[in-house]
Amino acid sequence: MAKEPRRLDLSPYLTREPVILAVLTGLAIASFLTVTGLSRLYSAQQASLAERWSARGVNDLNAQRYQIAITEFRTALLYDRDNGAYQLSLAQALMGLNRTDEADAYLVNLWARQPENGVVNLELARIAAKKNQTERALRFYHNAIYAIWPGGQETERRKTRLELINYLLQINARTQAESELIALETDIGEDPSQQTRLGELFVRVQDYNRALSAFRAALKLDRGNPRANAGAGIATFEMGQYAAAQRYLREAVAASSGDTASSALLATTESVLKMDPFRPQISDVERNQIAINAFNAAGDRLKACPSAAGAGAPPAPKPAAPSIAEAGGLAQQWQKLKPQMTPRGLRQNPDLLNTAMNLSFQIEHQATSTCGPGGPADKALLFIANLHEEN
Repeated sequence: MAKEPRRLDLSPYLTREPVILAVLTGLAIASFLTVTGLSRLYSAQQASLAERWSARGVNDLNAQRYQIAITEFRTALLYDRDNGAYQLSLAQALMGLNRTDEADAYLVNLWARQPENGVVNLELARIAAKKNQTERALRFYHNAIYAIWPGGQETERRKTRLELINYLLQINARTQAESELIALETDIGEDPSQQTRLGELFVRVQDYNRALSAFRAALKLDRGNPRANAGAGIATFEMGQYAAAQRYLREAVAASSGDTASSALLATTESVLKMDPFRPQISDVERNQIAINAFNAAGDRLKACPSAAGAGAPPAPKPAAPSIAEAGGLAQQWQKLKPQMTPRGLRQNPDLLNTAMNLSFQIEHQATSTCGPGGPADKALLFIANLHEEN
């Protein structure tokens, strides 16, 4: 009988294979988790180092230690290369050292990734303004105004528009500045300091009506505000509302005795009111005396105005240039009217007042043109002349 072949017993291997697979799988998982953990730990360490260097950079940037800040932000970027906040801070530090081309490169890259970022747009506008790239500056300023801002969005937009307005005033773009001010007007709200600032900016663009409205809004909220009173005094003075200007300027000087500009303008305002015979609500007697005083001041101006001849000796002797009094025939006209300029003469001839004042105005205009500014009375007569000539 043939012997049966021996069978290979694989049962031990079959029972051990699942165990081996499980062990290997476990080791693989453990290795993966270890590598993942180490990778995360490494990333966390990198991020921590980046934050640490960035924090140092921010402190030095705020303290205007720009060169040190540049090194610190660049070190932070070694650990976190694509961090936009670090790149923005580095650009700001570079701008602090007027390295605008380098800063511009970082900011343009950031803008391509975040075109809606208000801070990036504002910094690009500032760089363009420094480079006298007006069109580019205006584009980025407007982008910044309507962009996304962290935190107080409306406040940042208002600050940006104010910066744009100041830039427009610097480049003498007064019409554009006025348009931006009108847009800003609706965003100010009930804040007396902001209303006062708005009024002062309207004064700079010579929009005195809107300036006065802003100053009045400020005074409604803060009646004793000296800056608002001073500004309202300037606006009303420029509009020829001298009585109102006197009231505002008196309030400003009373609240701030060191305000020499308001004191000087108040003195001029009071001179104008004192020497204007055309103002309402004064008696005929007072009106006539004011006209006589103005006429005499114009006569003094004629006597004081020297020759209008140019400086420097000519190559050959020439006759001396005539004085203003002789050149325009104004002295003869003044002398002819002088005997009639009495209270009695003005009572007998009511038209004489207009004739005398018109002559006084002519004298002051020509004397100023030939000899330069006169004294306070002369300046007051010019303001009166401008006021009534316009009317």
